Amino acid sequence: MKWFLNEESGQGMVEYGLILVLVSVVAIVALTAVGDSLKGIFEDIGNTLTGSN
Repeated sequence: MKWFLNEESGQGMVEYGLILVLVSVVAIVALTAVGDSLKGIFEDIGNTLTGSN
């Protein structure tokens, strides 16, 4: 019973999972915040490459 209570091998995986979730949420929020300006930039690049304005 003491071995089971002292077992911490799954704890690291949970921590990595929480970090992954946090990084994903931050990335989604950041891309949502700057999404419209990025869309405009890529549209300008596409228009320049195709020669249309």
